[in-house]
This record gives sequence, C-alpha cells and structure tokens, in this order.
Amino acid sequence: MKRLGILLGVALMAAQAGTASARSLEDVLKEKGVITEEDYKEIQKSSPIKYKLGEGFNLTSADGKFSTSIGGVYQLRYTLMDNDDVNNTAAKQAQDSSKFELRRIKLVFNGYAYSPDLTYKMTINFANIAGGATSNGGLLEETFVNYRLLDEVQFRFGQDKVQFGRQWITSSAAQQFVDASAVTNAFVPGYDTGVMIHGKIAGGLVNYNIAGYGGVGQNTYRSTTDNAFAARLTVNPLGDVKYAESDVEYSKKPLVSVGADFYRNTLSATEANTTNTATGNNLSFAKSTSWYGLGKGLLPAARAFSAGEALDFNMAGVDAAFKWRGFSATGEYFFAEADGQTTSHKLRGQGFYAQAGYFVIPKKVELAYRYSYIDPNRDAVNDLWVENAGAVSWYVNNQNLKVQADYTNVHKQAAIASTSGKNATDDQQVRFQVQMLF
Repeated sequence: MKRLGILLGVALMAAQAGTASARSLEDVLKEKGVITEEDYKEIQKSSPIKYKLGEGFNLTSADGKFSTSIGGVYQLRYTLMDNDDVNNTAAKQAQDSSKFELRRIKLVFNGYAYSPDLTYKMTINFANIAGGATSNGGLLEETFVNYRLLDEVQFRFGQDKVQFGRQWITSSAAQQFVDASAVTNAFVPGYDTGVMIHGKIAGGLVNYNIAGYGGVGQNTYRSTTDNAFAARLTVNPLGDVKYAESDVEYSKKPLVSVGADFYRNTLSATEANTTNTATGNNLSFAKSTSWYGLGKGLLPAARAFSAGEALDFNMAGVDAAFKWRGFSATGEYFFAEADGQTTSHKLRGQGFYAQAGYFVIPKKVELAYRYSYIDPNRDAVNDLWVENAGAVSWYVNNQNLKVQADYTNVHKQAAIASTSGKNATDDQQVRFQVQMLF
C-alpha cells in the first residue's frame, strides 16, 4: 500500500513537477509531503536514471561504483559589427557584418568509475567541427581523469583548461557578458594536455594548481624537451568563491577571491610563427589577434626575431573577484614577455580588464559594464586596443536558461586598426545570445 500511495502521488503531481524544472520529481514529492525522507532515499537508490537541469541525465550502477552524467550546452548567437569607415578609400571600403552562429554546441560527460574519488570528464564541442575557436581541431575540450587522494591533494591527467586567468577558467556558460573579454582571449594559453596536481586547503580558503603541459595547445601534440609549466594560487578569506562571474545566487555574505598565476613555455620557430609561416600550435596567445600575434608585427627590423630561433614565453597574471547581494566585480591584469634564444630580442605586452554587474531585479535581470585594455607591444606607439562594453542579462532559470545582449565600442589605434590606414578605428559591436543547459 505504501508503494501504491507513492505511485498515486507521482501520477497526481506529474504536471506540477514539470514546472519545477530545476528539481527532480522526487524532490517535489518530498517537499509536498507526499513521500517521507526514507521513501525519498529508497527512490534515489532504486532509480538507475535521474535528471537534474543543468547537470543532465545521471546513470548509476546498482552497486554504486560507476556513475555517468550526460548534459548539454547550447549558445545561439547573433553579432552585428558596424566597422568604422574612417580609413575608407575608393579602392577599399570597410564592410559591416551581420552574423548568425551556433557559437557553442556541447555534449558533456562526467562521472566516476570504481570509486567516487576517480572522476572523469569529456566535453565535445560540435560547433568546432566546421568553425568555432579552433576549426576542426577543437572537437574535444576538457577530456581528463582526476584522482582525489584528499581534498588537498588531487591528480589530473589529460586535456584541460590551462589554469591561467580567472575568466578563462570560468565556464563560458557562467559569463557576465555574451563572451569573455578581448584581454582574456589575447593572453591565456587555452586548452592543453598534461598532468596537474591541485587541491583545496581549509575547505577552499586556499586553492592551488601546479601543472606541466605539452605546450602546443588544444588537440595538438609534440615530442620535445621544452614542455610548458603553469601554476595558480587563489586565496578566499571569507569562504570558497565559485568560478561564476555574476552573483545570481544573491550571496548573503561578502565573498572575496584573490588569485595569481604564472605560465612558461618555449616554442620553436615554426611553433612561434617567427617567420610568418604556418604555426604548429593551437595556443590562444599565439593567434593573430593575441598580444603576441599583434605585437611581433610592430617590432622594428633591428629588434625583430630571426628566422629559425626559438622563443621563451613567460606570462604572469593577478586577479580579484567580489560578490555580495547581487553585486559582483571582477578584474585581471596580465604581463607577458617573449625572448628570442638567438637574438635576445624581447617582445613585451600587457593588458587588463575590470567589470562589474548588479541585479536590478534580484536573481533575474542584471546590468553590467566592462572596460578592457590591451597593449600588445609596450615598446611601440599607437598600438592600444581599448573596449567599453555594457550588457543586460535575463536569467530565466539561473544559468540554465539565460538571454543576454551586449554592446561594445572597440577602439584600436592606428598601428592595429581594424582597417589599414593612418587613423584609429572605433567599431561598434552588438551581440545577442540565448543559452540553454540541459
């Protein structure tokens, strides 16, 4: 009879439970008093398949030794770019663009095997098959195995986000704007394959990451004596702070996080593209719009890197984040240097961004502002890239269903202007995006 009562309760409340999209059916029944705590635990154990919005479908073996969650991320985007025509000539006109795209279409697998301490994750981004950030080479993103010895000591092997830059580490689904700052894209290494030791000390008051990587980026490998090294340390004096930019949770107490990171790598002439030939890497900071990609083109001939020489890269960053009662603020500063092993010539770049947001309607509607600054070559003039951006976000169901729009003024001085000429350019960018997690 007890089982029958539970089943009747399920039937009577199925429609109502459907509206509680962030909770499972048994969660709703428990809250309504239809089932007891003991019933709830029994259902949890007996059901091999569960679903939770934002985390996906979960399958657990009867003995509890194996578990897999399967979820997805959709980011559907429209971008309007109004390019400045200040450098127009009769032969060359600035072209505006209107673009619809599947920015990110991800399938995410994660779980554990043999023991809850041995976890794994695999992220497949289908948008990268025919486009995206790393065309045809970026299908696999995070793909790793993690072993937890203690909370303070964990080991990870595989491909992951290089732990360099708070905004980069933050999921693209937890951003305050439609996408990350141009500064982040210009300085972070991106994904890479290697091994990492990491942990949370004192319940997350101090977190650390120390890692060695192959050094050539996402889904790209090399056999060399020059691997990459990365380290990151964060201090959270008031409690662990999640890697999510907005305070959609409406934190009841102030939360503060301060972090610092370091990255070192050596790239061969081909990998560093010192001679403007095809690159042998998929590192974000080596792309044409990065600090290195822009800055090396501004080196005078007497100080340019020579053909065939390897480059040593050293980069460092500091960051801070604050959250409290719907208000959030984040900022990062990066310094980077490339040194030629043969010529001893140097290229130095720097950049920073600062952003803040506030929920004008608690947990639902947020307004945000961001300022970004990139100097790709500190020894060159007229090469600054500055952005001012404003955003509005509607959190229909937390991060699980979110609608965002942002506007950005993209100012580039003459040396790196979006159109060639003697004048700086001010391009106007408008983006609209719908995000769904399931």
